[in-house]
Amino acid sequence: MKDLKYLKLLSEQFPNIPEVSTEIINLKAILNLPKSTEHFLTDLHGEAEAFKYMLKTASGVIEYKIDQIFGNRLKDTEKRELATLIFYPKTKMKELNERGGIPPEWYKEALDYMVRITQEVSSIYTRSKVRKALPEKFSYIIEELLHIKECDPNKEAYKNKILTTIIEIGRAKDFIVALSELIQSFAVDKLHIIGDIYDRGPSPDVIMNVLKSHHNVDIQWGNHDILWMGAALGQKSLVATALRIALRYGNLEFLEERYGVNMRPLSRFAMNYYPEPDPELFEPQLINKELDKNEIKIMAQMQKAIAVIQFKLEGQLIKKHPEFKMNEALYLEKIDYDNSILELDGKKYQLTDTNFPTIKSEDPYSLSTWEEEVIDQLSYSFKNNDKLQEDIKFLFNNGSMYKKYNGNLLFHGCVPLTEDGNFSTIEVNGGKYQGKKLMDFFDDIVRRSYSNKEEEADFKDWLWYLWRGELSPLFGKDRMTTFLRYFTDEDEPELYKENKNPYYQARENEFICKKILSEFGLDTEKGHIINGHTPVAEKMGESPIKGNGRLLVIDGGIAAAYHEKTGIAGYTLTYSNTKMRLMSHEPFISKQDALHKDSRDTISAVEVLKFDRPQKIADTDIGEKLSEDVKYLMQLLEAYKDGIIKEKYN
Repeated sequence: MKDLKYLKLLSEQFPNIPEVSTEIINLKAILNLPKSTEHFLTDLHGEAEAFKYMLKTASGVIEYKIDQIFGNRLKDTEKRELATLIFYPKTKMKELNERGGIPPEWYKEALDYMVRITQEVSSIYTRSKVRKALPEKFSYIIEELLHIKECDPNKEAYKNKILTTIIEIGRAKDFIVALSELIQSFAVDKLHIIGDIYDRGPSPDVIMNVLKSHHNVDIQWGNHDILWMGAALGQKSLVATALRIALRYGNLEFLEERYGVNMRPLSRFAMNYYPEPDPELFEPQLINKELDKNEIKIMAQMQKAIAVIQFKLEGQLIKKHPEFKMNEALYLEKIDYDNSILELDGKKYQLTDTNFPTIKSEDPYSLSTWEEEVIDQLSYSFKNNDKLQEDIKFLFNNGSMYKKYNGNLLFHGCVPLTEDGNFSTIEVNGGKYQGKKLMDFFDDIVRRSYSNKEEEADFKDWLWYLWRGELSPLFGKDRMTTFLRYFTDEDEPELYKENKNPYYQARENEFICKKILSEFGLDTEKGHIINGHTPVAEKMGESPIKGNGRLLVIDGGIAAAYHEKTGIAGYTLTYSNTKMRLMSHEPFISKQDALHKDSRDTISAVEVLKFDRPQKIADTDIGEKLSEDVKYLMQLLEAYKDGIIKEKYN
């Protein structure tokens, strides 16, 4: 018999016919359960409250379920009230109580409705999985309620007595909270984050806390995630860049108070060398926050100081790694410091800021002694920060450059292409990488960069390339013009233009999308590519659906910084056993606004795909693995029956 060695190992887990038979029956039953719902989010950019709200609402899935269950039995306003109770149960009940108290009848009705919703959203899971998800203190009672069929005359009085007793003994509030959390958890089984958790918004650490506690999440790294991963490893160019961006958006609080980064060395240095930074260039871009004049000035000083350090460190990297092919970004050596002129490609540009007290024209990329001390201290602070290290470890362990899941291809940015639609090639140490091999090459680099070995130091430098290199699948542009935007002010758009990789135009073509799906071994007729990274300007008429439906861009601008450009607050995608739905969202204002608005948050919902028949677990990646397990279990069963392997009984 084939695989006899494996079957003997398997027999240790299932030592006799009754046990292996039970497992076969169990797995075959699971294969016929409905496929659970997947939820896709991207480009969160530190907007923790908006992100948490999208999780609570499951991007409209919960309200959709309420519609399905209650139909015309409830008015639209009543459905919205019920939905907001599920999203924010404690706050909702506190408000109702403050308005004059909550009568027992309200609790009874709310509990009745929520039990019904919990029954519906949990019905696609095995009883074992549901049981494991139940809160320990209420597990027995909730399990009883979940298995009472609606309008069962034999159990109606039993159910009513449970609910009234819960109210009488003062546990109704706790039960409602517990049921709300269960509904939110069961509504979506799998969460995909397609990159860029960090930067711009004020609370990426809060998002990481939520993700670390989520029951089933994967992450496809974005360029801003790689930036922070490299910074946490102490890569100094990335440390400087992460700090500059945080200061650019006025996010000093999360750095100092929540990540505990010691900013005093930088602030002392900045106040000494840059007492009066240009306010137009270096004042933080404040979105939905206020700072006093002194805070703004200090942040501007620090931003300029760390920007200069960043540009010096980047110049050192470019010279160290000619394989990066980024000499165009060696700006500091192209400046006439006596006349404050930058010369690029034979053209001269007047600098808007001429105060560079730490730059030596003969050696512009060398750090001063004080700058060296500052970046060393900041790098040490990043590398030895327990909270940051915990978050970054989670990103390394749960993330990847791309993911193939249930026939779809998930990645943040692009698969680099040439103008003629072929895969771009990068050459490193005699090796050539393109398409899937390029993605795998960078995935390996990221994982090796996490090693503590000194010989792996160059891999950390490659993280900087992934942040902003021309053939980085996470960046997808030919250059980054940050220096030019800071220090020049020309009426010449081409000077600041960052040309996107040809991928971004080619993905409108169905043939190219299918070519990419084929490259990754996926079905070109059924699979989808799901991207983030580039905000979709819906208000300008751009569609998030590309390549005749083969590719979906779900970055519509969750980050507040993008709302003006996109006209919306992001796209999300849900993928259930019957359909794939793309939702566009209104900007999240606040919890209070969400609690009191009458309308829903989704502007529109588009059915990207509808199945001819409901999908089962057998149709998924997990189903494929379970089917393989069944195959070997059947072989083990036959081996027992034929006496090839002896049964064991306790």
